[in-house]
Amino acid sequence: MTTTALAGIVMVALIFVTLAVGFPIGLSIGIGSAAGLYIIMPNTGALMVSAQKMFQSVNSFALLAIPFFVLAGNLMNSGGIARRLVGCAQIVAHRLPGSLAQTNIVANMLFGAMSGSGVAAAVAMGGILGPMEKEAGYSDEYIAVCNIASGPTGMMIPPSNIMIVYSTVAGSVSVAALFMAGYVPGILWGLAVMIVAGVMAKKRGYISDEHYTLKYTLKTLWDGIPSLLMIVVVIGGILGGIFTATEGSAIAVAYALILSFIYRNITVKDLPGIIFSSVKTTAVIEYLVCVSGIMGYVMSYTHIPQLVAEAILGLTTNKYIILLIMNLILLVVGCFMDPTPAVLIFTPIFLPIVQTWGMHAVHFGLMMVMNLCVGTLTPPVGAILFAGCRVNGVKIEQIIKMLLPFFAVIAISLLLITYVPALTMTVPKALGLV
Repeated sequence: MTTTALAGIVMVALIFVTLAVGFPIGLSIGIGSAAGLYIIMPNTGALMVSAQKMFQSVNSFALLAIPFFVLAGNLMNSGGIARRLVGCAQIVAHRLPGSLAQTNIVANMLFGAMSGSGVAAAVAMGGILGPMEKEAGYSDEYIAVCNIASGPTGMMIPPSNIMIVYSTVAGSVSVAALFMAGYVPGILWGLAVMIVAGVMAKKRGYISDEHYTLKYTLKTLWDGIPSLLMIVVVIGGILGGIFTATEGSAIAVAYALILSFIYRNITVKDLPGIIFSSVKTTAVIEYLVCVSGIMGYVMSYTHIPQLVAEAILGLTTNKYIILLIMNLILLVVGCFMDPTPAVLIFTPIFLPIVQTWGMHAVHFGLMMVMNLCVGTLTPPVGAILFAGCRVNGVKIEQIIKMLLPFFAVIAISLLLITYVPALTMTVPKALGLV
């Protein structure tokens, strides 16, 4: 066995073994990658190359957007912006079956469109709307599944932290193009969840007869306009070339901070706690990017992406079947791995394969992100599943069966995004981004 082959086998084996015994994903990648690199360079050169690759992987202007968007999301959650978004969502959904649950879904989409975090959306909206839904007579299980199933929309509707990570790994992929490509998949996911939630509501008798006066409607929308303008300011500025996505993330922080102070929901004393929470979240993401830099180098050196590509192409050359195989692999991976490390690991493996027949990197990126978003709803790792269960006070075993219809419509949406490129590419093409 050659040294190159041994390094690849040791790296992959160590990553999976350490994950199996319960190591954190970042530590598993770090240990496996370091071991593989040491086999290739059995001297002090391994330490130097490791440091170089870790630094190079995070030395990216685009990645600066992540801590700012995380901080903006936390400021919105603490600063009263989330509650005003809920008010706007209620106006949109109040006549639909299960109106408060539908409000939760729309609010998750709106909050995600500003914070880029599915977990933050599910926790914030579940915390605000959960008690209101319970008071209206909705079951705990119904409340939880509607909140959980719609949480991942925040990872697809821009801004999206996972898309920023993908853009750095894929190379020369416009963050703005990815952001614009995410609107249709994210809205499609949200509408699919709303349909299932409506059918369930009718069967359970959760029919709303609520009617808002014109005065109340206008007042609620007026109160929500400053919060909604954040989307216009950030995304509009990026599209208009006024600032980059990274600069837009800093604008989002400034906007959210000013608005929170105006609403008087936070004070200067609250800022250290909010900033510290944002730092912890950012540190996890950046550490994963660091150790994945070493892993990417070892993978390239040992030709793992090429070997995987040859194995897949050895099964079939039909691009539709290959895409289906990739979807299945990513769905399984998403059950056991957070989206960030999964993107870092599988982008260099799968992207070159799909590019051989001309699939655009933006289209593939949205397909990958949507696949991995499904994993946030499934055990054993599902971050949104666990967060939603905690905030809504239910156990996972109580709601798994109720989640199945949501998984079915999400799977249909995923297939549409995979096989109908226009759903993803029309918006960025119309805006001249691709």
